Amino acid sequence: MSAPSPARIMEVGLAFWPAKVLLSAIELGLFTKLGADAMTGRDLRAALELHPRAEPDFFDALVALRFLEREGAGPQARYRNTAETALFLDRRSPQFMGGFLEMANARLYQFWGDLTEALRTGSPQNEIKHTGKPMFAELYSRPERLEQFMDAMSGISAGNFRAFAEKFDFSPYRTLCDVGGATGQLAVFVAERHPHMRCISADLPEVSRIAERRLAAAGLADRVSAQTLDFFGEPLPKADVITMGMILHDWNLEKKMHLVRAAYEALPPDGAFVVVENLIDDARRKNAFGLMMSLNMLIEFGDAFDFTAADFFGWCREAGFRRTEVIPLGGPASAGVAYK
Repeated sequence: MSAPSPARIMEVGLAFWPAKVLLSAIELGLFTKLGADAMTGRDLRAALELHPRAEPDFFDALVALRFLEREGAGPQARYRNTAETALFLDRRSPQFMGGFLEMANARLYQFWGDLTEALRTGSPQNEIKHTGKPMFAELYSRPERLEQFMDAMSGISAGNFRAFAEKFDFSPYRTLCDVGGATGQLAVFVAERHPHMRCISADLPEVSRIAERRLAAAGLADRVSAQTLDFFGEPLPKADVITMGMILHDWNLEKKMHLVRAAYEALPPDGAFVVVENLIDDARRKNAFGLMMSLNMLIEFGDAFDFTAADFFGWCREAGFRRTEVIPLGGPASAGVAYK
């Protein structure tokens, strides 16, 4: 048996170092600036308008962290994107997911600095602490922040929504309503994969205007529409399948139960209610991302929390659903499904 080592403690305790190196690179547009090209450190520094002190430490740190590749050494060395950063962090890539990390850098990085206070008080540590306005009210009052948040959610959700569109059996169904549908991304993926489906992306008016633009650009206006919805103030639209992607974890238990019951009421017999979330494993030992996302809900909302599949199934049985299942989507995310 090997002797205990502090390496893991130091790695996690200083994890904000590599996190901020990556987040700053994204903020600077480094991966987009490189694109498919290779550049010397001097040229890259000039293109990003950085101080000479940034070279070569910043670029070589990204090499050591495996976010850049380097050919050669010294002043003539040339840096280029890795396969992963070219695909996911170049803004021109159709699979760009840097929006979530941009939002993490602009918002969450500073708020997580107050995690200790959140743990002691149970109070949110986001915009409401600094401006008095709840998170969503603050976002909706600033169109540029709302667009950034929508892009962030699209970036982190795209892979999960694609996997759900591929893995879920849509053959018995004809209509879908994505509640809290944001940019309409989930509805688009389902409609693209299943031509027989007609989909609605339902959200508040400020968000639905963004969705209308995105849906028009996708060329699916004949089968996917944006609809305004206050899902705590109105009944949910009727549909064979009702989905909520990263919605249920935003709320406390009382509001979670309201949404579960509202979904039950909107579905026909044999209809399906689906939540796409970072479901925590029932033993609460393995899904560290899901558990940290729940801490993020503490920071964002105070009484909101993420949950296990067993939690979700219990709520659904209480509402009247007859059968449940989990569909793994890859990584920490899963689809929890309840059938009426």
